[in-house]
Amino acid sequence: MKESTVSPMAAENNSCVIEPRKGRHEESLPRDAVLVFSPDDLASFSAGFAPAPVVTHKLYLTNVYTGSYRGAAIALAGPMLGAPQTILVLEKMIALGARRFIAVGWCGSLTPEVKIGDIVLPSGAVSEEGTSSHYPGVECCPSRPLFDALASALESTGKTVHEGAVWTTDAPFRETCAKVRTFREQGVLSVEMETSALFSVSRFRGVDLAVVLVVSDDLSGLKWVHGFRDPGFKEARKKVVQSVLTLFDGNDR
Repeated sequence: MKESTVSPMAAENNSCVIEPRKGRHEESLPRDAVLVFSPDDLASFSAGFAPAPVVTHKLYLTNVYTGSYRGAAIALAGPMLGAPQTILVLEKMIALGARRFIAVGWCGSLTPEVKIGDIVLPSGAVSEEGTSSHYPGVECCPSRPLFDALASALESTGKTVHEGAVWTTDAPFRETCAKVRTFREQGVLSVEMETSALFSVSRFRGVDLAVVLVVSDDLSGLKWVHGFRDPGFKEARKKVVQSVLTLFDGNDR
């Protein structure tokens, strides 16, 4: 049987002109990392470190802090918004040595059962963002061991946790009624802007990643209802921070 070979031209065509790399004078990052999208959540995570984390890297528009939680070294990156910026940061952090990621964000509910202040733990994602398609041949899902560990940690919050698929979009002002109905009928729980890209790139690069989202607003009734000042939303965010940090407890290793 003749062995199949890849022609030099095909190999060259599939190679990337720019690769994420660690610079000669850049410091490595810890294995464990938290990606945070909002400035408020970034402050909440920072407050959980003792001593306070310090900025060690500036990746594009995002600060990366390095600190420790109960003896565990952790990188903390944020804020960031949308798939392209988030993946720029993720790719570079992988090049700098990070291998296990928890991403923490907010989402809008697509179904009445998912309420403001609830927690969504994405087990998959429908991509309507433009980044994932450039990382073909991978399953759009989290690392199962990390997903299970996160689900277990969230049990102690006392908040309702929904596991299922989310819809990732680049266009928050084009969440049309037709799309909301369609995704709701498909059993998709919520909408946000980063998860499908995070899943695709983490699988492509062979690192562990899971996402947790707090429900901040509701589109399920085809009218936008925001809950950014809702006490349940604020409480859920605090509890998510506490739960995520316990996954990196150095005393448990």
